[in-house]
Amino acid sequence: MSYTVFARKYRPQTFDEVVGQEHIVRTLKNAIEQGRLAQAYLFVGPRGTGKTSIARIFAKALNCVHAPTVSPCGVCDMCREIAAGTSLNVLEFDAASNTQVDKIRELIIDTVKFAPAHGRYKLYIVDEVHMLSTSSFNALLKTLEEPPAHVKFVFATTDVQKVPTTIISRCQRFDLQRIATPAIARHLLFIAEKEKLALSAAAADAVARGAEGGLRDAESMLDQLVAFCGEAIEEADVLNVFGFTAQHTVAELGLHILARQAAPTLALVHQQAAAGKDLSRLLGELISHFRNLLVAKSDAGALSEEFSAEAVAQFIAQAQSVEMSKLLDLIEQFAGAESRMKWAANKKMHFEVAVIRAIQTLGQATLDDVLDSLAEMRGETSQKSEVRSQRPSLAAAVASALAPAAKAAPAPPPILREEPPAPAPTALPADLWPQLVARVRKERPLVLTWLQSGTLLGIEGGAALLGFPPEADLAREACDAPKQRGFLEEILSQLAGRRLAIKCVKREGLVVTPVALPEEPKPEPGDPMAEFKNDRLIQRALEEFKAEIAPA
Repeated sequence: MSYTVFARKYRPQTFDEVVGQEHIVRTLKNAIEQGRLAQAYLFVGPRGTGKTSIARIFAKALNCVHAPTVSPCGVCDMCREIAAGTSLNVLEFDAASNTQVDKIRELIIDTVKFAPAHGRYKLYIVDEVHMLSTSSFNALLKTLEEPPAHVKFVFATTDVQKVPTTIISRCQRFDLQRIATPAIARHLLFIAEKEKLALSAAAADAVARGAEGGLRDAESMLDQLVAFCGEAIEEADVLNVFGFTAQHTVAELGLHILARQAAPTLALVHQQAAAGKDLSRLLGELISHFRNLLVAKSDAGALSEEFSAEAVAQFIAQAQSVEMSKLLDLIEQFAGAESRMKWAANKKMHFEVAVIRAIQTLGQATLDDVLDSLAEMRGETSQKSEVRSQRPSLAAAVASALAPAAKAAPAPPPILREEPPAPAPTALPADLWPQLVARVRKERPLVLTWLQSGTLLGIEGGAALLGFPPEADLAREACDAPKQRGFLEEILSQLAGRRLAIKCVKREGLVVTPVALPEEPKPEPGDPMAEFKNDRLIQRALEEFKAEIAPA
């Protein structure tokens, strides 16, 4: 008896056996149960995700002796003929071998008028339908839109962009997704149990990651491993046969890069190169690792469907020690190196350069870091700098993520204390407010209208209170914007001779009297440049750059 490969032997025969496409299975089941069957279906998705398998199961569900049914028996003549590909009612062919319009006319257009030999429906399953020529698509249009009641079309493609919209609009489209790594690993362990193979969980996970979402690829890889290793398969065998890198090795490489340790990083790269690993594949896995850190920093729950709890904990631990902007820079740099390595003779050199450049990038200060340092030099402490000072180190983050969570002691009941009344604001010098208004008119006249809607009330809690009546809410919000408030705080601190923050508050019944300001100087008669010289922005630029206007 001839040997049957795993991809054919364990092809799903019922809807319940389909792996990773629950949304499509549920829709087709409901359509069969409710009798809402379309004339054409289009299955779109990557290779090895179940497009043709679902099409055959759908054909059995419509032609089984118990049809229509969501659970075809699989033992009747119709089910066995469809599974074997010998049914006269189910015509299955690939469009790559039948691109010409004459072939389509011979296989489909001229035969749809004939009733099925036995059973209820005649199905045409066309694989890789995007390979048909334009003339073939045009010849199918009318037949596809209004076929006989006994005819159903099922198209499958890996490149839906090449399918004309006139064809897509006549079909119900189903997008098959890449199958999750844990689902593939579970299926491989199921096959190993059926075949009496000793497949370790780590080996199954390594094969599933290497398959990149294609179940058929994973089954073919398992076939190859059995031929190489026999009945006992470990993770090391998978890494040696296919040139993959262990997940913990990639994590260790990322750990050294984030810790800015150049020597251990290069040593690990040299070790992998000496072991014969594909450096282009290793770099791709490193990019995927940093992508996982980025996702863990944004939404760690999204990784639970792809990785084990221990792996997710490691991602979260590493992500705590690096900012999201740094991760984006790393991914961008390594992606550029990956594209250069495709055509490079010395891939190892490009890998080493990319690693050293990434470590240098992590050590460079960003604009936010510079601004925080300047704020600290002025005696300020920004919120971002406080967050950075509280961020744990990389080693501490890894240790805390992998260590078992300690049970927190119950918090003591809160002690209620009566809050003392807030002290009255301390008065400010009387001339401080007119000086502030005058400086604002000189430096930012657009802010003057908002500022004149309020008045200084005094100092409370170390901050100068800038009060506004309820009807001046718009002006209060404008002055309380970070950019405007920072500008006002800088001027007020200079005038007061000490650092003062500003707090914009609303006060009921507050009466504001605008400050009387001297009139601005009028242009000198006979001077054509007078209006230009008296412009506030020009005067501010001259002060800033210590310049003067030269005569023409």
